[in-house]
Amino acid sequence: MLKKENLLFTILFLVIIKFSDAQQINWSKDGNSFYRVEQNQITKTTLPSNTKQVLVTAEMITPNNGTPLNIRDFSFSKDHQKILLYTNTKKVWRLDTEGDYWLLDLNTKSLFQIGKNRPASSLRFAKLSPDASKVAYVSEFNLYVEDVDTQTETALTTDGNRKLINGTFDWAYEEEFACRDGFQWSPDSNRIAFWQIDAREIRDYNMINLTDDVYSKVIPVEYPTAGQTPSPAKIGVIEIDSKNLTWLNIAGDPSQHYLPRIEWNSPTNLFIQQLNRKQNESKILNCNVITNTTKQIYDEKDAAWIDVLSVWENSYGLTYRHKFLWINNNKEFLWFSEKDGWRHLYRISTTGKVTCITKGDYDVMDVLAVNEQKNLVYFYASPNNATQKYLYKTKLNGKGKAKRVTPLDFEGTHNYSVSPTGKYAFHSFSNTHTKPVAEFISLPNHISTDNNTSFKAKVAAAQVEKKVEFFKVTIADGTEMDGWMIKPTNFDTSKKYPVVFMVYAEPWGANVKDQYGVGGNRLYKGNMADDGYIYMSIDNRGTPAPKGRAWRKAIYRNIGKLNISDQAMAAKEVLTWDFVDAKRVAVWGWSGGGSTTLNLLFKYPKIYQTGIAIAAVGNQLTYDNIYQERYMGLPQENIQDFIDGSPITHAKNLEGNLLYIHGTGDDNVHYNNAEMLINELVKHNKQFQLMAYPNRSHSISEGAGTSEHLQTLYTNYLRQHCLPGGE
Repeated sequence: MLKKENLLFTILFLVIIKFSDAQQINWSKDGNSFYRVEQNQITKTTLPSNTKQVLVTAEMITPNNGTPLNIRDFSFSKDHQKILLYTNTKKVWRLDTEGDYWLLDLNTKSLFQIGKNRPASSLRFAKLSPDASKVAYVSEFNLYVEDVDTQTETALTTDGNRKLINGTFDWAYEEEFACRDGFQWSPDSNRIAFWQIDAREIRDYNMINLTDDVYSKVIPVEYPTAGQTPSPAKIGVIEIDSKNLTWLNIAGDPSQHYLPRIEWNSPTNLFIQQLNRKQNESKILNCNVITNTTKQIYDEKDAAWIDVLSVWENSYGLTYRHKFLWINNNKEFLWFSEKDGWRHLYRISTTGKVTCITKGDYDVMDVLAVNEQKNLVYFYASPNNATQKYLYKTKLNGKGKAKRVTPLDFEGTHNYSVSPTGKYAFHSFSNTHTKPVAEFISLPNHISTDNNTSFKAKVAAAQVEKKVEFFKVTIADGTEMDGWMIKPTNFDTSKKYPVVFMVYAEPWGANVKDQYGVGGNRLYKGNMADDGYIYMSIDNRGTPAPKGRAWRKAIYRNIGKLNISDQAMAAKEVLTWDFVDAKRVAVWGWSGGGSTTLNLLFKYPKIYQTGIAIAAVGNQLTYDNIYQERYMGLPQENIQDFIDGSPITHAKNLEGNLLYIHGTGDDNVHYNNAEMLINELVKHNKQFQLMAYPNRSHSISEGAGTSEHLQTLYTNYLRQHCLPGGE
C-alpha cells in the first residue's frame, strides 16, 4: 500500500543517488560503449577512452513540421541500424507509459511515425520485431502490428476496452507486480505472446471530481479489494501472418491465480510463472505454443508468501520488464528463492534441475550481470550491514564463494549498471555524508576508466558535514533494530529534546539506509535540527532489509500488529535516553507510514502525543487484493487479522493530537479510508484536524500551491503540538 508513493516521498528528498542514471544506460551489444540522450541528441560513448560521438542529431529527428522530437526514451533494432523513439508522453497511473513512437533508419536517415492513424499519445510499449521488419504496440487496449516497409497497420485484437485489456494490465497488476508491458515478440518474429486481463467482474471504485466543473464528474477505476476475486488473466499467442490466435492451456482457475511473468525460450516455447492467489506457491511452466501443451518444471512453496520482485530491484522504472535471465544457450535461467532462509540465486534448467549459485547467511539483493565466458555472476549484497549495498561476484557454476568487488574504502550505498558482457560498468556511490559521485569502471577488478580525477578525490570533494547517526535498539524480546537520528544543532547533553519519528514499517519499504539525503524531511519548512528536534527512523521486523527471510516474513498476517509493537517498544527504549523528552513525542508517515502513524497513536497513546498521517489505509479491507492478501492471507479465512491490524478498529483510543491528510483523487489508497475513519472518530467524540486535498492523487502533488500548502500545514501543526527546542 502503500508503498511506491510512500517510498518516493521518503526518498524523493534523498536527492536520489543517480540510481536512475545507473539503471537507464543503454549499453551497446558488445558492452564496449553506451548510448544516452543528451540535449535531445543520442550520443555514443566508447570505453575505456570515454570518446563521445553524436549518433543522432536534432536534425535527424525533425519531422516535416520543423520541430525536433523531444526524446523521452529509445530502443535499437537488433542490428542497431534502426532506432525507435518515444516522445509526446503522458502518464498512466504512475508512469508516462503512453505516447507517440517514431522510427529512424540510420542508413537512409528516413523518419516516420508509427501508428500515425491512432489517437495522439495513445501508443504503449512499441517494440521492433527481432528482424526489424515490423513494429508492434498497444493502443486503446488492443494490440497492433505495423509493417516497416509499407507502413501498413493491422489490428491483432479488436475486443479490447477498459475492462478487457490486451497487451497491458489493469490497475492491480501494474501496482503490485510492476506489470505494464504486456506482450513479447517471439525470437523468430513470427508470433507475439500477450496477456489478456479480464476485469469485467471487478467492481469500480468511483473517484469524484467536484472542482473542475459545476457538475461532478465520476472517474472509475477497476479495483479489486482484499477478499474480492482477482481479474482472470490468460496468455494468447498470435501468428503474425495468419492472425491465428491460440489461448495457452494453463491448468487451474484463472480467477484464482496470477501470471506475473512470461518469457520466450525459443520460437516455439514460452516459459510462464504461475502464482496462486495466496501467492505462497510459485510454478514455472514450459508451454509449447505449437502443440499448446504445458509442462511444469519447477514448484516452490512458502509458509508466508513468495516475492515476484523485490524492493531492491528497479522494478518501477519506465523500461523495467520482468525477465527470465537465460544462460547456457537458453538451457537454464537464473531465479531467486528464500527456501534456505536467505534470498539466494539459483540456476534452473529447462528440465527442472536446480543448482544453488550463492550460499551463506546473507541476502542477494539483485543480480546485475552474467559473464558466462568467465563463469561469473555479479550481484548486490551487504552481509555485514543491512543499511548498505555493495557489488559482489561469484562463480556462475555455484562452486565458488562470494567476493566483494566494491572497494573497501567506500562504505555506504553503491549502484551499478553493468554492460552485457560484464566488461564495464557505470558506478555511483553515496552515504549519509557524501553527495553522489559516479565513474565508469572496468570489471572484474573495479578499475576506473576516468583518467582525469581519481574516484577517491571525487569522494573527498563530495563530503558534507556528518549529521546522521546510526544506532541499534534492542527491545524486550531481544529483537535488534537499526535506526538513524539527527540530533539538534548545538546539542546540549544537559537538556531534553522533542523527538519526531518518521515511519513506514510495512513490507514494501525500509527507511534506514546509508545513502545521501537520509534524514531529510521535505515536508518541514525550515531545519528541524536548527529548530531543536531530534529526527529519527527505525526499521522493524517485516521491513525489506537484507536480514534474511525470517526477519522479513515475521509480519505475515501481522500488519498493524507486529510492526506496530516493534515500533512502539523501540520508541519506549529511545525515551529512556537522557536527552529525549518523553512528553514531546511525534510520529508521522505517508501511505503505509500513515497507517502506522494512526495505529501507533491509537494503540500507544502513552508514548506518542502527536501524529501526522498522510494518505493512510484506515481499513485494510479497502486496499487491493494482491498486496493485502499477499501479506495478510485471505479475509475469508482470517478476517480478524485484517480487523485487528486496521487503525479504524482502534480509533476510539485516540488521546493525543492527530492531523489527517488525504487526496480525494487518490487511486491507490482511496479517499473512503478517510471518511470511514472520520465516522469512527466522530462516533467516539475524538477531536482531530483534517485536510482533504481535492482531486489530488496519492502523491498529493498536483495543483498550484499544493506542495507549499502541505509543507506549511505539516510544519505549523508539528511546531504547535510538539514544541521544538531543548529544555
